[in-house]
Amino acid sequence: MDYAGIIIPFVGGLGMFIYGMQIMAQGLENAAGSRMKSLLEVLTKNKFFGVLLGALITAVIQSSSATTVMVVGFVNAGIMNLSQAMGVIMGANIGTTVTGWLVSSMEWAKFLSPANLAPIAIVVGVILMLAGKRRSTKDISSIIIGFGILFIGISTMSSAVSPLEESEGFRNIFVALGHNPFMGIIAGALVTAVIQSSSASVGILQSLAAAGLVPFNAAIYIIMGQNIGTCVTAIISSVGAKKTAKTAAIMHLLFNIIGTVIFSIVAIVFFQVINPEMGTGMITQTEISAVHTIFNIGTTLLLFPVSDWIIKLAKKIQKEDDAAVDETKVLLDERVLETPAIALQTVSREVCRMGNVVKGTMEKAEQVLFTKDQDTIADIREEESVADRLCKGITDYLLKISSLSINEKEHQHVASLLQIVSDMERVSDYCENISEYAESLKKQKASLSDVGASEMKEMLKVCSESFAYAVEALEENSSEKAKLVLEREDQADDLEVRLRTEHMKRLADNQCSTEAGIVFLDTLTGLERISDHARNIAEEVLAALG
Repeated sequence: MDYAGIIIPFVGGLGMFIYGMQIMAQGLENAAGSRMKSLLEVLTKNKFFGVLLGALITAVIQSSSATTVMVVGFVNAGIMNLSQAMGVIMGANIGTTVTGWLVSSMEWAKFLSPANLAPIAIVVGVILMLAGKRRSTKDISSIIIGFGILFIGISTMSSAVSPLEESEGFRNIFVALGHNPFMGIIAGALVTAVIQSSSASVGILQSLAAAGLVPFNAAIYIIMGQNIGTCVTAIISSVGAKKTAKTAAIMHLLFNIIGTVIFSIVAIVFFQVINPEMGTGMITQTEISAVHTIFNIGTTLLLFPVSDWIIKLAKKIQKEDDAAVDETKVLLDERVLETPAIALQTVSREVCRMGNVVKGTMEKAEQVLFTKDQDTIADIREEESVADRLCKGITDYLLKISSLSINEKEHQHVASLLQIVSDMERVSDYCENISEYAESLKKQKASLSDVGASEMKEMLKVCSESFAYAVEALEENSSEKAKLVLEREDQADDLEVRLRTEHMKRLADNQCSTEAGIVFLDTLTGLERISDHARNIAEEVLAALG
């Protein structure tokens, strides 16, 4: 038998299958766009919604491995807790069954056979790609082209292995796997771990089934092993992550192992006691899809009520200590970049967090000129350092997102966030400047005059409110709060002119010391610029709201 003539086309078909799956997934993801961004908010509800979300995202990106890698990233960034992660992991196992149904559709929907549909899909997709000018049209063309390439890949694999139908030795391998559940599970796990895609692994099994090579019992055990093998990607991605993220990866592994043990026992009893003849019969592609779906939904239904126990077990294995997240570091994870739309949503949340850090610094700066408290001065400097780290980390992450395949609206969102982060960082700098002015007054044993202090408090209040409203407008996507920023900024401009004029008169009349006078004017300038940066943030919010 010409094994080279079998292996080479099979590997080529597998490559087309995986490539087509990725193209289709990218098109679906781009088309989903802003909808996927808003889905992240569902995670704040409960674990059941997490299951639905996990299934939906995995159906879109066509990879449970990619979804669970994102989950590890979310947990590592402190965006998602372990209970929410558990729900998404369970849903991911359900969502990954979609690819199998697409492949088996050539059996239960004859008009979808690769010979008929794949060439047509590719031609239609290419025409749309060449003729279409809008991004949405190109996304649709990617979906159609990917669909066609995926079908050609599975057809090529099936044709390549068809000669093996006459190979008694190859048949005996699958018969042996059917009689030895442990070896069947190991085989499925190993293949999936190597190619790091349970969808592709199921596709390989379906191509072998199309050639009439796979007994029913062997397919069952291999499918269960595939669910264990798909955990490898998440486990690898958790290397170097925090303990909580590693716990999420272990949860995924435990969930699939427990489900495999339960259903393996049921399968062994069924095939060896109840209906041995069914186990030796050949399985079809559609039956593989059905078994894969029943196994994943059944496992979720069985383990959902005890999912908290799985979380506790994973914590014990990992020795998770529920340590608090270090919010002085950037809470972003490159694993989430697998899905740019959601990555953009997570970085938006991080920008809001940075805004709240700077808002806290601004509140301290309101008082430090008058208290000259050394601890407050030290706090402001530390928080400014935190803001610098957040700014750099967020900026680097946004640049990585901009290099991905995102649409024009998302590019605009990235540009807007880059501007907002820069504005926040500058506000933090001005707060540090104010703390330095306070320290200078303390060293020189000087103070603002009563009139000067009263005027400065008025300016500080207006500018502090302006920045606070800007952060709230960003968090809430509120045009009302953004408009309040514009009002406060106008007040700050008027105040800056009036207070500077009045202060110059006091200096001329020797009503305040030179040292305090310089601090007053420098602080006034810094506060007016803070209000300018707050206005910039508000204008970005208003522009995004249209």
